[in-house]
Amino acid sequence: MQKSIQFKNKNWEVAAYLNLPENFDENLKQRAIICVHPGSSVKEQTAGEYAKKLAQEGFITLAFDASFQGESGGEPRFLEDPATRVEDIKCAVDHLTTLKFIDNEKIGVLGICAGGGYAANAALTERRIKAVATVSTSNFCRAYKESLDPIQILEAVGKQRTAEANGAEPIIVNWTPNSVEEAKAQGMDELDLLECIDYYRTPRGNHPRSSNQLLFTSFGNNVNFDAFHLADQLLTQPLLVIVGDKVGAFGSYRDGFELYNKAASKSKNIHVVKDASHYDLYDHPKATSEAMSALILFFKENL
Repeated sequence: MQKSIQFKNKNWEVAAYLNLPENFDENLKQRAIICVHPGSSVKEQTAGEYAKKLAQEGFITLAFDASFQGESGGEPRFLEDPATRVEDIKCAVDHLTTLKFIDNEKIGVLGICAGGGYAANAALTERRIKAVATVSTSNFCRAYKESLDPIQILEAVGKQRTAEANGAEPIIVNWTPNSVEEAKAQGMDELDLLECIDYYRTPRGNHPRSSNQLLFTSFGNNVNFDAFHLADQLLTQPLLVIVGDKVGAFGSYRDGFELYNKAASKSKNIHVVKDASHYDLYDHPKATSEAMSALILFFKENL
């Protein structure tokens, strides 16, 4: 059973789905998992699908739209702000603790792609999170720093902020080209990018609220954020990292191993899904089935 709910982050509402298992009994204290979507995504896509499958295995799950995006509130629209993304997760924990059927000592988090980086980062300082799992995790801002000139971007962001302060309209850019053909015409033919477009911009995974729109000034918040900073000291919860072995330019294979190696967790594991790419782990049955088996075992053992 899926319920549409809202919870607060500061003074706006965050839109979410609460998924209840088939045998749900509100009189029993139960385990819960917060599912965090990738950048450019919404709760109805890959994180929401993992959330539904985990609910079928007996967990209560919560998948939400990031602040400023999807059905969630907050201004300006289409902002990708790492600090707020992390705070969204903490506010989701807040909400779960208000539900009488949640065991507050058995709350975990699962993040996909950039959501994996945000999930790990939230767990550094959110001790109410008792177990952390990531799928195709991306230290999102590291990828931006490597693919763009950060000083040039920051100069451009500063000029745009000055323009907006003086009345100019915000600039909205695309997360990705709108089609594979458009990408190739621009000389972009890397595996992860083409598969990203195939997932988000075709009927395979497209959702109307996943609009491919990003506020340009978001880049000013992103280039200096390191999702794994202090993981070697503060990330002590049990950790499961799931990656595919088909390595693409977005770097989730490398980021997954970096998180695994860096984490201070005494109980940690990295699971490599063979012949799977970053985006195979979003929705391809064989890859997601293997990932789900690992996730179910991990959360049952650690929540």
